[in-house]
Amino acid sequence: MIQKILISQPKPTSEKSHYYDIAAKHKVELVFRPFIKVEGLTAREFRQQRVNILDHTAIVFTSRHAIDNFFNLAKEMRVTIPEDMKYFCVTETISLYIQKYVQYRKRKVFYGTTGKFEDLLPTMVKHKTEKYLVPQSSVHNDAIKQLLDSKKLQHTECVMYRTVSNDFTEEEIKNFDYDMLVFFSPNGIQALTKNFPDFKQGDLRIATFGPSTAKAVEDAGLRLDLQAPTEKCPSMTSALDDYLSRKNKK
Repeated sequence: MIQKILISQPKPTSEKSHYYDIAAKHKVELVFRPFIKVEGLTAREFRQQRVNILDHTAIVFTSRHAIDNFFNLAKEMRVTIPEDMKYFCVTETISLYIQKYVQYRKRKVFYGTTGKFEDLLPTMVKHKTEKYLVPQSSVHNDAIKQLLDSKKLQHTECVMYRTVSNDFTEEEIKNFDYDMLVFFSPNGIQALTKNFPDFKQGDLRIATFGPSTAKAVEDAGLRLDLQAPTEKCPSMTSALDDYLSRKNKK
C-alpha cells in the first residue's frame, strides 16, 4: 500500500494542481521537496568565459532560471541592458516572467507556442541579423547550438547558472520514510545517492519522468517502478493516478 509519496519538485502554487486531486482521490500524503536547486554563477566566474553581454542584440531564454540569472548577473556586473534589446522565449509563460525585471510593454518580446526550441526557430530566422546570446545551465548539451548553426544564425552560448544538490538536513534524513519517490531529472538521482550513500531501495517505489531520468535510475543500480510519459499517460500526474489506481486497489 502506497501512502506517502515524495515529489522532487517545489510545491505547486496553484490549488488546481492535479497533484492535489490525486492526494484526495487515493488518500495519499504528498510531500514536495526538491532534490536539486539552481545556483547562479558569480560575476567573476562568468567573466572567465569572455562573453560580453552588450555584444549581442537579442537574448534567448529557455527557462525562468535563465531570466533570473541573466538579470542578476547584469546587475552585479553593472551592465545596463539597452531598451532595444530583443528577447526570444520558448513559451509565453517564460516571456511574461521578464516583467519581473523590465517594463514588458516597452520591450520587443517573442515566444514559441509549444515549449520546443525548434518551434521558436522560425521566429528567430525572421530576425536573422540579430546577434543572439543563449544563457544556459552548466548541465546542457549542444542541441540548441546545432539548431542555430543549421539556420546560420549569429549566436553565443554561455553558462550563467548551475544545478547542485539541495542537501538534506540531519532531521530530514532521520525522518526519510516514504513509500514512493518521484524524480524529473538525472540530477535528482545523483542528489539521492549523494545524500544517502548507503541507500537501500527495498520496497520503496521509484517513478521517473523522461528517458534520461529513467536511465539514471538504472545506472545507479536501482529499480524503476513507474516511467512516464507513455502514450496512455503523457504526464507524471496521469501516470501516478493510473499507478495508484492499480497498486492500491490490490
